[in-house]
Amino acid sequence: MNAESRIAKGLGQPALFAIGVSAVASSIYYVLGIVAGQAQGLTPLVFAVGALFFVLTMLTYVEGNALHPERGGAAVLARYAFNELWSFVAGWAILLDFLIVLAIGAVAVPHYLGAFWAEADDGAVGVLISAATIAWVAWVNYQGVSAQRFKVVLRLSLIGLVVFAAIVVIGAIQLFDLSLIVDSIDLGTLPRVDDLVFAMVIATVACTGIEAASGLAADVKLRGSQLRRVAVAGAAAALVLYVAVSVIALMAVPVGSDGTELGKAYLDAPVLGVVSAFEPSGLAEASRYVVGIVGALVLVQAVNGQMLGIGRLAYSLGTHRQIPSILSRLDGRRSTPYVTIVLASVIAFGLVLTGDIDFLAGIFAFGAMMAFTLAHLSVIVLRFREPDRARPFRIPLNVSVGGGSIPIPAALGALMGAAGWLTVVVLHEGARIAGGIWMLAGLALYVAYRRSQGKELTKRFTIPEEALKEAKAVEYGSILVPVFGTALDDDIVGTAGRLASDEAEEGEGGAMLEAVYVFELPMSLPIDARVAPDKVAAGRKALARAKEVGEEYEGVEVATATVRGRSAGAAIVSEAKRRGVEAIVLAAEPPSRVRGGAVFGGKASVEDRFAGNTTRYVVEKAPCKVILTAAPADAPAPEPEAAQTAG
Repeated sequence: MNAESRIAKGLGQPALFAIGVSAVASSIYYVLGIVAGQAQGLTPLVFAVGALFFVLTMLTYVEGNALHPERGGAAVLARYAFNELWSFVAGWAILLDFLIVLAIGAVAVPHYLGAFWAEADDGAVGVLISAATIAWVAWVNYQGVSAQRFKVVLRLSLIGLVVFAAIVVIGAIQLFDLSLIVDSIDLGTLPRVDDLVFAMVIATVACTGIEAASGLAADVKLRGSQLRRVAVAGAAAALVLYVAVSVIALMAVPVGSDGTELGKAYLDAPVLGVVSAFEPSGLAEASRYVVGIVGALVLVQAVNGQMLGIGRLAYSLGTHRQIPSILSRLDGRRSTPYVTIVLASVIAFGLVLTGDIDFLAGIFAFGAMMAFTLAHLSVIVLRFREPDRARPFRIPLNVSVGGGSIPIPAALGALMGAAGWLTVVVLHEGARIAGGIWMLAGLALYVAYRRSQGKELTKRFTIPEEALKEAKAVEYGSILVPVFGTALDDDIVGTAGRLASDEAEEGEGGAMLEAVYVFELPMSLPIDARVAPDKVAAGRKALARAKEVGEEYEGVEVATATVRGRSAGAAIVSEAKRRGVEAIVLAAEPPSRVRGGAVFGGKASVEDRFAGNTTRYVVEKAPCKVILTAAPADAPAPEPEAAQTAG
C-alpha cells in the first residue's frame, strides 16, 4: 500500500476530483435510460434530486474522511460513530453496490462499442466483451495502482466533460423545446408516482464514486481550503451534468403516449440515442462514433474504479477482522487483495449474465440507500461524540444542540436515504429479496467468524497488513502507545513490541501498535489552532522513532498519528475509546525511595500518590488494560505530562 500512498499524495485534489467526476459522467451513460424509462417527462427533476443527494453525500464524506482519514468510507464513519457491527453493515452494503455498478458498467461497454461495430452488442459477442472488460480490470487491480492510472482517469474525465458539454450545446441549438417535456407530464399516469420515486433512488448511482474516492482518505492529505474546492467542483459538475444532459435527452428522444425510447430501444446505451437525433445525418453519425468510443473508455475506467473500491474496502474489512482473512488476503509482493479481486470478478460476471439492468439497478438502490444513510447518521453522531476533534472540513449550515451540532445537509441526506431505502423495500420485490439475502448472508458470515475467533461483535480488533499477506490473525487486537519525545519512548515501544511479537511467536500475525503523539492546546486556543512548526517536527520525529523501534520486532506493524487535546491524559483515553484498543502501554515515573507504594518500589502510603496526573488519569479512566513501564532508579525521566502545546 505504500506505493499507493505516494501516488495519491502526489496527485491530491486531481485524483479525488477525477474519481468523483468520472463516477458522475459514467453513470449518465447507463443510468439515463433506466431513469427516463421510469420518470418519463420528469426525468430532469429526478436527476436534480439525484444531484442534490450527490452533493449532500459528498459533503458528509468530505467531513467524515477528513475527521478519520482511513480506508473504508461509510464503514469507517460507522465504526467511530457506532461500533464494529454497524461498520460491517455499512461496508457490506456498499460492497454490494460496487459489484452491481461494476456489472452494469461491463454490460454497457459492448452496447457503446456497437456504435461502430454492429456485432459488439449482439448476444454472445457482447457477453464476451463484458467478460474481457472485467478480466482486464481484475488484472490491472491485481498489478496495483500507478500514477499513470490516476492520470488516465483524470484525462478521460475531462474528455467526458467536453463531450457532454458539446452534446448539451448542439442539442440546445437544434432541439430546444421545453414543451416536449412539459406537455408529456401526466403525474399519476405518465409517470406513475411509484415509478417516479423509484427513479429518484436509482439516480443516486453516482454516489458510489464518492465512496470509491473516500478509499484514498488515508493517502491524500489536503488542507481545508483544498477540500472545499474539491467539494464545490464536484457539486457543480454533478448538478450541471445531470440536469443539462437529461433536459437535452428528453428533447432528442421525447416522451410519447407509451413513454420514451430512452427506456426501451436505447435502454442499454441512452446517450447514443440522444446524439442520433442531431442534424445533419453526418453530424449524428460522427457524434455516435465519438460517444461510442469515449463512452466505452469512460465505462471501463468506471468499472476499474469500482474494483479499486472493492479492493480497498476488503482490505479495511479484513484488517478489522470483519471478514475472514483469507477473503482479503494480500499478494506478498504487490500488496493487492487478489482473492477479493477474483471473487468480485466471478460475482460480477454472474450478474452480467442476468442481462437485466432494471433488476440490477434495484439491488443497487437497496444497498446504496442503507450505506449512505448510515454515513450521514455517523457524521451527525460524531458531532456529539467528538465535538472537540479537529475538522479540516466542516459541513456548513449547522444547528447547535446540547454539546454538539447537527449539520442540516447531513440530516437531510439521512432522511432522503432512509426514505429511499424504504421505497425500494416496499416497491421493488426483486431488490427486497436479493438485497435482503445479501445482507443476511453477510451478517451470518460476520457473526460466525467473530464467534469462531472468540471476539465480541461490537468491539474493534485490528491486524497488520503482514497478517493478511500470511493469512494470520491476531489475538491481542491493537495496542495504543503514546510517545512524548523523551528518553523513555524506546522502552515504551519496546514493551509494546515484545507483547505484539509474542503473539506472532504463537503462530498469529502480531498485534498492531498504534503510536500517538499528543499536542496539548490550552483552553485559550481553539482545538484546531495552528501548532508551531518546531512542535510538529518534534512530534514527527518521535513517531518516526517509534515506528523504527516497534517494527524491529517480528510480525509487528506500527501505525502513527498525532492527536490534539486539552490534556494529554484525556486525549490518550479518548483515543483508546475511539480506536477500540485492547491495551495501552504507558510510561510511569521512575521508582522513588520515599513514595510510590510497594508496586513501584517505594513505601506504601494512602495519601501519597506516586503516579503523575497523566498516568493517574489514564489508569483510572482507560477503557482497557494499562501496562506501565518504568525506568531504572538511576535513570530518571520526566513524567509524560509535557505533551507539546501549540505555538
